[in-house]
This record gives sequence, structure tokens and C-alpha cells, in this order.
Amino acid sequence: MYPKIFQKLIENFSALPSVGPKMAERLVLFLFKQDKEKLLEFAKNLTQLKDLRHCQKCYNISEGDLCGICSNRNRLNATICVVEDSLDIISIERTGLYKGVYHVLGGSLDSNSENNDLKIPELLKRVAKEKPQEIIIATNPTTEGDLTSLYLKRKLQDFNVKITRLGRGLSTGGDIEYADEITLSSALTNREKMN
Repeated sequence: MYPKIFQKLIENFSALPSVGPKMAERLVLFLFKQDKEKLLEFAKNLTQLKDLRHCQKCYNISEGDLCGICSNRNRLNATICVVEDSLDIISIERTGLYKGVYHVLGGSLDSNSENNDLKIPELLKRVAKEKPQEIIIATNPTTEGDLTSLYLKRKLQDFNVKITRLGRGLSTGGDIEYADEITLSSALTNREKMN
């Protein structure tokens, strides 16, 4: 029905999270209708994704060895906010309230698997080396996020550091990346010490 390249692009878009075959078809058709300059710019930006990497310190998305937050001397290193994903950083940064640094876990613990690829050992080494005053555990308010926060609390309790969790202005089962700035501001402001 479609040319091979069109069909291949539909398959590529369908492989993305939350994009089904119909949505993929609409996206490819939309791109096909764009003028060549816009299409070339899109293609150029897409190919430049291969040049991005993870920050060597916090595992956020970065163009160099350190991300823009870790390389910013105005950030407060006394507080580390632990998040599941880089998208969570973007959401928290939109609040304008948080001035500390981050650590990206790369997901959350799942009770059914081992999750050996999470950056938890790197966080523990970082806390031992940098000796922050506070760790804010900002995992999503889901079963997996709660499991991760409890696990982190247990692993961090031997360090001389205040451990807090975002306040429950966030709805249970939600994702931080979808929370609005007001809700996230409230959760940051009302964070609770983990007992």
C-alpha cells in the first residue's frame, strides 16, 4: 500500500512508547507533507542524538562529560535529588524552586527482577565522596517508586545525611514528568523526612 521507506518509518515510529500503528502512520504522513528544509532539519536533529551521552557524575543527558546542571557552579552540591529518569529533572527544574544537583537512577526497582543496571551503586559512591547534607528521593509515587525509595533509604541510612521524600501532593500511581509545576512545587516544599 505504501512505498517501502514510508512503511519502514511507520514501523520505526510504532516502536516508540505510546505510539501505535495509526499514530505512526499519521506522524509519517505529517512529515511527508513538510517542506524539505523542515524535514532536513528534523533528520539532522534526529541523527545528532547519537552524539549525546550520559553525564559522568549524575547520569543525566549530556553533550559533554558533565551535564549543564553538574557543570553549573551556582548549583548547591549539598543536596542531591534522586530521580528515576532525566524527564523528571526537566519537570522539577520547571518549578524554579530546586537549586541542588541530581542523580538519575535510570528506572525503578521492580519486585519481579534484579534491575542491576540502575545507578544505585554509583549513587552510594557519590554520597560517600561528596558528603551531601540532604538526599531528596524523588521517585514516582507508584508501587515501584515506593519500593525504590524504601530500598534507597535502607542503603543510605549508614551515611550521615538527611533523607527526605517528596510530599504527597503527587497522586499515587502518577509520574513526576506529567505533574504540573504547582503540584511539584508543593511536593518539593513539603518533602518529608524518611523515618
